[in-house]
Amino acid sequence: MTRAQTLALALASVAFVGAAGFIGGRMTRPASPPPAAPGRPVLYWYDPMVPAQHFDKPGKSPFMDMQLQPKYADEAQGSQAPGVRIDPARTQSLGVRLAKAERGVLPSGVTASGVIDFNDRDVAVVQAKASGFVQRVYARAPGDVVAAGAPLADILVPEWAGAQGEYLAVRRTGDEALIRASRQRLQLLGMSPATIAAVERSGQVRNVATVATPVGGAIKTLSVRNGMTVTVGQTLAEVNGLGRIWLNAAVPEAIAGQVRLGERASATLAAYSGETFTGRVTAVLPQAQAESRTLTVRIELPNPGGRLKPGMFASVQFGGAAQPALLVPSEAVIRTGRRTLVMLAEPGGRYRPAEIRTGREAGGRTEVLAGLAEGEQVVASGQFLIDSEASLSGTDARPVDGR
Repeated sequence: MTRAQTLALALASVAFVGAAGFIGGRMTRPASPPPAAPGRPVLYWYDPMVPAQHFDKPGKSPFMDMQLQPKYADEAQGSQAPGVRIDPARTQSLGVRLAKAERGVLPSGVTASGVIDFNDRDVAVVQAKASGFVQRVYARAPGDVVAAGAPLADILVPEWAGAQGEYLAVRRTGDEALIRASRQRLQLLGMSPATIAAVERSGQVRNVATVATPVGGAIKTLSVRNGMTVTVGQTLAEVNGLGRIWLNAAVPEAIAGQVRLGERASATLAAYSGETFTGRVTAVLPQAQAESRTLTVRIELPNPGGRLKPGMFASVQFGGAAQPALLVPSEAVIRTGRRTLVMLAEPGGRYRPAEIRTGREAGGRTEVLAGLAEGEQVVASGQFLIDSEASLSGTDARPVDGR
């Protein structure tokens, strides 16, 4: 390599090192601290991430890679007016919208879904009153709807023949005491007054009993078959009345406390569009459904003509009467999981979180049970940004009973 080439390479190396130093100096030079606003005295400087630590001059935060921020005297009035002050121009840029806590009416209704079911309080059990043999069964099956007195089966009772023969013989003696005793024996053997009267009228033995339904309704179970042997007290059938039915509604446990016994409830069904069926709450079952976290609320409905069929799906509305309440927009409510807050808008552009207790919610409005007074303004839009600002400045929320 010639001397001229060596000199040129050395000059190039010096130029490269100088440029790198210049660029590195530009890149590592700390950014200048934010200037204080003219005319506004500064109390101290602080790191927004560690607001409790104060500094007497601007500079870089020892905690984070950021510049300290000024705290102005007109912002530090916490002892006189708790909360955080936000410049109106900044508030406008955040899109903050205010709303008043106002008295109004909120429908007290709770909406749920339900299923029509049999009324288990209206069940009749048909049993054999004497031992015998089934001679005949009528064309019945579970699920059939029958009227009261509908026959189910004819049962031959051999024991009745001898007892009825003795009764007829005693009647011919004319001894009233013996007649009463013999008649009572027939009753104890399971004969109905109608059967005894038929024997008296005809003077002939009747040892075939017809088993009939005592009430009208749907046959739930039927266990009598032609040719079978039955014993005293054996259950032959169960008949469920349809005059009044149950509507079992699944109400979420979070709002189940609003449902009261005896409360009016209305139901609509897809099968009868435009028609409403009204009943009363008769029970709130004591066990919640673990899978759906719902409670079963039982409503009793009249069922004229048997139009409501068990298994039908219904939409249920409880209550319905409007009740007065202190209301705020639901979007103004901040639920943290541990407590419920709203952001109060106070005079002088100050904002402060306030803890509240809420009740019902409907139509985009929430009932406030405690923590707010009528006429107080809350932030309905942009409250989360203001809440973050208040948290950074260490502002405590106003307690529920702190008004």
